[in-house]
Amino acid sequence: MEENKAAISATDNGGASAGKRPDGKRGRSHNRILRVTGRFLLTLITIVIAVAVTLYITLNMICTGPSLAARELFVTTFLETGQMKFVASMFLDQEEIDQIVRHNSMPVIEQEVDPSLIVVAADESKEDKEDIFDIDGIELVEISGRTFFAKMLIINDPSRVKLATTYPWSEYGMELSELVEKSGSVAGVNGGLYQSDSNKGGRPIGLAVSEGEIQYNSPEGWAGLYLIGFNYKNILQIIDIEGMSASELKTLVEEEGIRDAVAFQEEYSDASNHFVQLIINGEARTASGLGSGANPRTAIGQRADGAVLLLVTDGRGASGHLGATAADLISVMSEYGAVNAANLDGGSSSCMYYNGQYEMTSVTLYYANSSWRLPTGFVVESR
Repeated sequence: MEENKAAISATDNGGASAGKRPDGKRGRSHNRILRVTGRFLLTLITIVIAVAVTLYITLNMICTGPSLAARELFVTTFLETGQMKFVASMFLDQEEIDQIVRHNSMPVIEQEVDPSLIVVAADESKEDKEDIFDIDGIELVEISGRTFFAKMLIINDPSRVKLATTYPWSEYGMELSELVEKSGSVAGVNGGLYQSDSNKGGRPIGLAVSEGEIQYNSPEGWAGLYLIGFNYKNILQIIDIEGMSASELKTLVEEEGIRDAVAFQEEYSDASNHFVQLIINGEARTASGLGSGANPRTAIGQRADGAVLLLVTDGRGASGHLGATAADLISVMSEYGAVNAANLDGGSSSCMYYNGQYEMTSVTLYYANSSWRLPTGFVVESR
């Protein structure tokens, strides 16, 4: 009995000892996981800090280095962003920023659009040109610049270019694909000043006219506003509306026969570095210094035969490109025969949708295959 008890006791002790080994292994495994995780996090934090320090040193070298052109490009580019304007002030004081802004502005062309310079082709003439357009009466062109890649839609019939909207307005807008498809259109680009905070995109700023209906009219308090759109004669209009009241703007829209239009802003300051005019009556706008920073862009133009040019460029690192400057837009629009042309918007809003797919999209990774939410967009109606 004593021997059996001893054996049982030994078995119990052995079982208890055997039971402790898995617990010890779990402890050691747990500690090993903690050590590996700690090393990974430490490595990650070190890499992030190294990248941040390298980026800061690089940007500081750009702003304080010998290259004035690099400094001016850096400042004007960041001042055109919606959320990153503060970066310029991290390296330069306000006086230096103001000086750069003044040096890179563009004198406004003191002319109104002359409609006699545009002769919209008759239907039979349009048929003669069909061989250069696809089945939709649209030509898609790819353009490569020194610091950007772009695509242009050339629409032979300007009466097909309309403004699609999300009216009646709500807190959230729509992606460009939704605007195009909701309006029964085949193509579209973003266009017009709008409230873009937190990517809600629910409301335009200044003006929105769709098929003759004034859907938004609140120009007060916005410096440098321009009306950009088409009248009932299908002529692209670029009209200075700064300082107008809502009633005055309503009268202008009615008297000028505006059918589809948005507003964009012409203002050079560290608060809002925007430009509108590119070409007026065949006169290309001249740039002082760089004219603007390099960013994604969306622009609209019209040739002498009435064909509409819708241009969207990339930038901000997309495909390794910085983006297009004002001078780039002017050069491209001139090359493709624009008599009148205007900047519509830029940055992360810039996008183009055609035949069921995005041809150009937002530069942010999250919206790489879609667009920001928008309240308005110029679309091309299906034939």
